[in-house]
Order: sequence, then structure tokens, then C-alpha cells
Amino acid sequence: MQNIGNQLRRGLTSIFSGRASRKQAAQGRDPAGTMETYRNPTEVQMSQLVLLYHTNHRGELSVGQLLKWIDITACLSAEKHAGCPCVTASVDDIYFEHTIRTGQVVNIKAKVNRAFNSSMEVGIQVTSEDPCNEKQWNVCKALATFVAQRNSSKVKLKQILPLTEEEKVEYSVAAERRRMRLVYTETIRDLLAKSVIQDDLESRDCSRMVPAEKTRVESVELVLPPHANHQGNTFGGQIMAWMENVATIAASRLCGAHPTLKTIEMFHFRGPSQVGDRLVLKAIVNNAFKNSMEVGVCVEAYHQEMESCRRHLNSAFMTFVVLDGDDQPITLPWIQPQGEEGERRYREASARKKMRLDRKYIVSCKQTEVPLSVPWDPSNQVYLSYNNVSSLKMLMAKDTWVLTSEINKIKLYTLEDDKFLSFHMEMTVYTDTAQAFLLLSDLGRRPEWDKHYQSVELVQQVDEDDAIYRVISTALGGAECKPQDFVVLASRRKPCDSGEPYVLALRSVTLPTHPKTPEYTRGETLCSGFCLWREGDQQTKVSYYNQATTSFLNYVTTNVAGLSSEFITTFKACEQFLLDNKSELALSLQNL
Repeated sequence: MQNIGNQLRRGLTSIFSGRASRKQAAQGRDPAGTMETYRNPTEVQMSQLVLLYHTNHRGELSVGQLLKWIDITACLSAEKHAGCPCVTASVDDIYFEHTIRTGQVVNIKAKVNRAFNSSMEVGIQVTSEDPCNEKQWNVCKALATFVAQRNSSKVKLKQILPLTEEEKVEYSVAAERRRMRLVYTETIRDLLAKSVIQDDLESRDCSRMVPAEKTRVESVELVLPPHANHQGNTFGGQIMAWMENVATIAASRLCGAHPTLKTIEMFHFRGPSQVGDRLVLKAIVNNAFKNSMEVGVCVEAYHQEMESCRRHLNSAFMTFVVLDGDDQPITLPWIQPQGEEGERRYREASARKKMRLDRKYIVSCKQTEVPLSVPWDPSNQVYLSYNNVSSLKMLMAKDTWVLTSEINKIKLYTLEDDKFLSFHMEMTVYTDTAQAFLLLSDLGRRPEWDKHYQSVELVQQVDEDDAIYRVISTALGGAECKPQDFVVLASRRKPCDSGEPYVLALRSVTLPTHPKTPEYTRGETLCSGFCLWREGDQQTKVSYYNQATTSFLNYVTTNVAGLSSEFITTFKACEQFLLDNKSELALSLQNL
């Protein structure tokens, strides 16, 4: 027992001593700096000096111009990987953190995070710098999806081989982001249907209301050769720039001032347009809140001889603010919706605002900035599920795990960073991977092998892949302490490519129907769960991860040896449970 504790303590010490060298190695150089810096083979960099004709009346870089540069850089990265022409399929939400002024430099870096069949996700990082004083700012991050095409036919793409920790994280999480994109339209429709928006029109100051129709804008653009790419299709960035232009005009008609774009919701290109097409762009303010407004924009295309046959190319929602002399947002007039269509847009904009805040809060924030237990409701369930799975995949992809013990063919790894101490158990079980996944996904059966789980209650079956459970657990501090209860979201994912694991992710959520009670201590888990890899016809590598929070850290550090023994004993019981039930679910495997 003492030997186990010494091994764990030596492992934790080596984390600190080896952290710098491992970080440098992950970046492609050794501690002495003698190796060349590693560079992703798909990486493309663009640097642009912002000149007067790139800017608006305030001397700030036009967002439309920035979108064009982003699209070109991302397209070059996609084509570098595909080896053939690529077209923009979609661009995820973009949050602009900083404005860029005349004379400053824009630096855009793009690289392919992951390739699927014929599409790929490209990650884009935009920063700015002032060459006079060497200051730098983060401007925004973006994720774009490109489709590879050769002679108008889709191309089967080669897979990305991630090498650094950052690349492994992005590669792993890209699959979950793709899953969310594929159900984006359906998700938005469901969430809008379930959202209840309070009718606050009667309480608003009518003297400061602007009729929505007064903000309506319609504009037409003729696609010329300078607007097209090397395939003759209109550049996606050019269309986005035109959309930003008409949206800005609509926003200015509400506020009577020059607005600033802060957020763009996902662009989804439904089809191409070519040189000679006429593009009709329409924009209107859907709703105005205290300091922001939502503008809806749509684009339709038609040929000169077929004006009545318009094709819907794109739609987007953009959020604007108006800044005062101190760059603080001012209070805006209210919008007066008109007609049934205006009422619908008005209410849906209110729902989207809430969803946008949820999405930014859950998806875009760093994991350490998200509270342990996030409120659960229908408007954020898809994003909580995404965060649940992606957090586990990010933990799995870290390359600073330290092997601290190996007993009975079970390996125990630890990883310590500024706020968390994480544990990773690993073993090989002679059973079918899909069957092991089914058994471990049924949290109701966990008390059969984990003595720390006294009981499990299914609270809500959210959908096929997500469920919420209430777990009663044993007390950590001994008989004098109260038992714990947890309310957890369990999200399971099957692999989308060969070589990927089955995933069961767990994280705490809060439900009004299950508040804290005096007889239990409410426990919380930020990130835990299983990853299962197929290693043969009847062989599975089972890995369990748990990210221990600061409230758990003291218990861990004062009971290192005993805790490692508990882990191994519990994991051996898990192995026996999988072996005892290896033939029980044979019929269910047909559905996996």
C-alpha cells in the first residue's frame, strides 16, 4: 500500500518537473530550442495591413472585409489538404471581441481540424497587432465547413493525423461539432417551439418605438468575375460581406446612428451562385433589446432571364450594438412588430437571444469558466450535451498523463493542472466493444459493480443518446458524514469513424424538480465518463476518466494510497461485470 502511495506521489511530482518540456515537445521543439518549430501541414497564414478603403466611417476595419479575408484563408487551408477546389458549406457562430483600426495589422491563421467524407472543419484564429507599439489583441475565432469538389463531384478526403495535444483535442471535438451542425435547423425549430417568450410589448415606451418595416432593406448585387473563385462560383466571403452591409443599413435605420456588429449566427450555404447571377439581399430588424438588436438577413439568386425562379442561398441573424464615445453600448429604441410575420420574427428573436447566450456560455467559454452544475432546460439541452461529450474528449486527448501505478493489468494515470486533479483508469477486457458500451451506458446497472453507487434513478430520458439520472452515493468522509446525491447528465456517442472510441460522458446539471435536500450532501462532477476502443473481434480497451474538483482535492491528496486501491478494486469489479454479462445483450447489438 505504501509503495502505491509513493508511486502516485512521484507521478504527481513528475507532472510539475516535466510540464515545461512536454509542452515544448507538443509544440514541436525541445527544451533547448534546437528543433525546428512544428507546423501543421494544412496551416495557412494571412497578414493584411488595414488601409483606409478597408474601413468604415470610424476608421475601423469593415467586418465584411474581414469575413472575406477569413473565407479566403480558410479555403486555401481546405484546398491545401484536399488537393482540389473547395467551396464554403457553413460558418459557425462568430463573436467579435475587438475592433481593428486603420494602420493595424490583421493576422489570420487557418488549419484543417478534421476531414470527414467529402467535408472538413477548418479552424480559424484572428488576431490584430499595432506595429507601432507591438500590442496584440484576440479578435475572433471561427469554424468553417468546406466541401471538396472536382469537376462538380464530391471528393473522398484523406484523414487528418493529429500530432500535438491541441490538434488531438480539435480533431476529437470536431466530430461532436459536426453532429450539432447536422441537426442545427431541426434543433432551432424545436427550441423555438418549446420556448415561452413573455409578451412585453405593452410595458414598453411607445414614444421610443420604431416600426419594423422602417428598418427593411433590399439590395441587389450582380456577380462579376472579381467576386468569383477559380471555379466560377461566388466566394462565400463575398456573399457574407454583402449580407453584413445590408444588415448594417437595417440596424442604422432603427438607431439613427452607426451600429457595430458583435455576433453572427451560423451561415449555412444552401447552394452555389455563379458569375452573371443577380443576388437579392433583404434585411430587417427583428427585435431590439435594451442594448442590442437582432437583424435577419436572407439572400436569393436568379438568372436575368428567370427572375421569377429565385433560389434561396443563405440566411443569417446578426446582433448589433451602438457604442458611445467610451465604447459602451447605449440604450436603443424598441421595435414595433407589424403583422403576423413581424410578430413571429419578434418572438423568435427573443427566443434566439436566450439560446445564443446559452450557446456562447456553454460552448464558447473555457471549461474552467463554466460552473459545475449548469441549469437544465429545453433551450440549452443540445449545447449541454455537446459540452458534456467534448469536455471528456478534451480530457482524453491531453498528452500530459502520468502513469502512476499498474496492478493486475490495470493502469492508473494522473494529471494535475491549476484547478483540477484528474484520474484515468485503463484495462483490456475480452468482450465485444458495442456490448460493453451498452452495459456501461445503462447507469441503472452501475450499482451492480460500483459499491460507491447505492442507487440510481432515471429522472428524464431526453432522447436516444442523453438521459438525466439522480445518483445516491456513499459518504466520502466516513460514517459520520451524510451520503451524497448527484444529478447528472449522461451522454453517449457511438464512433463516427473506425479507430474512434465509444463515449459515455457524465456531468452535473441542476433541475428545479430535484433541489438539494437536508439528508444528502449535493455532489457535483464537472467531467467524468468512459471511452471504449475496439481492439479486436472480442477485445475492448476500457478507459475511465474523472476530473476531481477543488472540493475533492483535499480528500484525494490525503488518501492517495487508499484511493488508488479503491480505484483498482472498483475497476476490477467493472471488468467482472462486463465478462459476466458478455452474452446478455447480443440482440441489442444489432441496433449499434
